[in-house]
Amino acid sequence: MECVVQGIIETQHVEALEILLQGLCGVRKQSLRIHELCLKSVPNLGLVASEIRLLCDLEQPEPTWTVRHVGGPMRGTGAEQISVLVRPMIESKISKNALRMFYALGYKLDHEQLRVGFAFHFQRGAQITVTVSSINKMLKLHATDEAVPVTPGIQLVEVTAPASSENYTEVVAAVSSFCEYLAPLLHLSKPGVSTGVVPTAAAAAASLMSDGGGTKM
Repeated sequence: MECVVQGIIETQHVEALEILLQGLCGVRKQSLRIHELCLKSVPNLGLVASEIRLLCDLEQPEPTWTVRHVGGPMRGTGAEQISVLVRPMIESKISKNALRMFYALGYKLDHEQLRVGFAFHFQRGAQITVTVSSINKMLKLHATDEAVPVTPGIQLVEVTAPASSENYTEVVAAVSSFCEYLAPLLHLSKPGVSTGVVPTAAAAAASLMSDGGGTKM
């Protein structure tokens, strides 16, 4: 299970966001270059269509592969009242032959994308990960070197934290509390809920760039 919120920021303000995150997290950023393939099952594999994602980490000297399955969001009155999406998630490391194996099982490639940016991993009431990345599409199958931005000038910001059925309320609180520090630069909400660019982003970015960053908290 994981807790997740997303938002967008203009590329011109990403450096200011990085400065703020560095001050808040107190850890070094990690470069991000992920080739993501979305596979969907064909009807003969079951009554309900299945979707999985294969993630190839191109930042490693030898690219590593992860298979990831995300379930539907938690529902109910309680889920509607919180600003963080809670959903089941399972992921596992897998060999470089993963794509061939899932093709053999009957899965088909639905789409693929390349995420390029950086991430911060830190402990703050929960094990939180913040990723800032541009989403790029491939003009040719698997041609990551020829990928072009889907939305030029805009980058995706995602905050995630692992959780369980026993502690998700505490994790939701930790994620929500952390997101408040980013409010001047961007608004984070449940995936699929578009909030656009924050009007105060330019002023907040200018302030951060002038004083060299935020304060570690």
